Amino acid sequence: MTRKQITQFDKAGFTFLEMTLVVVLAGLIASVAGGIYIGTYKRMLVKKSAIDFLLAAKYARITAIERQCLCRIKPDVSAGSFVMVVEEKGTSEQVSETAVRDLYFKPMQFKGEVKFENIKIRPAEGGRANESENQNMITFFSNGRADNAVIQIGDGQNHFTVKVSAITGRAEICEGTADDITSDTVDLDEAKI
Repeated sequence: MTRKQITQFDKAGFTFLEMTLVVVLAGLIASVAGGIYIGTYKRMLVKKSAIDFLLAAKYARITAIERQCLCRIKPDVSAGSFVMVVEEKGTSEQVSETAVRDLYFKPMQFKGEVKFENIKIRPAEGGRANESENQNMITFFSNGRADNAVIQIGDGQNHFTVKVSAITGRAEICEGTADDITSDTVDLDEAKI
């Protein structure tokens, strides 16, 4: 080997500055990707919680029709959870509520920072004897109807809303706040028709 070949071989490597630049760029790209991932993960948690509530509402409607009894979903705002109960009449005409826990439903607890942000429930006509104690629950009736309800689930940034129709008892989900959702019922006094 000649001296000229050795000096060309020494110049073929990366300098410390080039290596540092590559490491800094890789760290910058990773931090941006991590920020995007965390935001997407939080949105996914909110959406999954809203879908779980939607499926519970659909199952409550089916259960009320099949068993010919009242079925209720009771959201617990402070705990960020909800439970479904079935009202059953005993032999002595006493009414008892039994929590539903089977293959299709179990009591749910929201994960992360997800919570009930807004709950608007309008009881159906003649649906409840004492509204003060049953204000925070959705009742599904054996004829397929339900209380009119708009439930907003979110984490402060991401919002999904589940709407239960009073007429049909059907539930649907949409992205956004409860203020963006229109109710199925129309007050004819305010409508100016």
